Amino acid sequence: MAMAKWAIGLVAAMMALGLGHGARAADPDPTSLHALTSGDDSRGWEAVGRLNIGNRGFCTATLIENDLVLTAAHCLFDKATGKRINPAEIHFLAGWRNGRAAAYRGVRRDVVHPDYVFSDSGQVDRVEYDLALLQLDQPIRLPSITPFATLEGPSVGHEVGVVSYARDRADVPSLQEVCPVLGQQNGILVMGCSVDFGSSGAPVFTMEGGAPRIVSVVSAKAEMQGRNVALGVGLQHRLSVLRSALRQGDGVFFRPAAKVKLLSNSEARKNIGAKFVRP
Repeated sequence: MAMAKWAIGLVAAMMALGLGHGARAADPDPTSLHALTSGDDSRGWEAVGRLNIGNRGFCTATLIENDLVLTAAHCLFDKATGKRINPAEIHFLAGWRNGRAAAYRGVRRDVVHPDYVFSDSGQVDRVEYDLALLQLDQPIRLPSITPFATLEGPSVGHEVGVVSYARDRADVPSLQEVCPVLGQQNGILVMGCSVDFGSSGAPVFTMEGGAPRIVSVVSAKAEMQGRNVALGVGLQHRLSVLRSALRQGDGVFFRPAAKVKLLSNSEARKNIGAKFVRP
């Protein structure tokens, strides 16, 4: 079913929120969230970590190379001022669980997608390009932490999974092994995944060759026909744009706002049937 046939209302801030390797026999409902509380539970997921943003809060982020972390672009902005946060204030805590991290790194520099425009207006553009790449101050080369590969997709009807932190589970990541992709348009995914503040930047996984691959990043939570859903940004060519920007730039990569057309609420409804409202 096309996304344009739905009405999607944002029920919280466009988040500064913040799959298993198969369903476990002990968990009768792979569609529910379960906390990765033990070492056995979290084994294989250590590359997912908490991204601490100074004293402002946190997001979720994922190691995709030894020194590169993927997250949501809006996590790198100060909501009160709209300004970019100094990378020196950002720290990646890989595998953060119960007060300990498998690895702790600072951020040397970061880039956001050039078509991303930070605002508090809930525009569609904010989800469509809500992707950022961070370069760590030191690579993480530990046998227990394996960066995740990325993949194109997924399509409507496919099942994905999410590993994330959130405000009520800030010290232990939670896994939802199965949630459906309900809609897709212009790189925006609508998913039946459970997310909350702190889940921004969380990796969305699909299984490929028996291993999880990242196909999207959580951008926001929304409500669709009375149902809570997650909005994610598809990677597609966006990740290669970020990689190129990181190679070519100095970590500050903005396109002048005058060149970016923001959709009004009426235009958003016309294009994807979405109604975004302020929290």
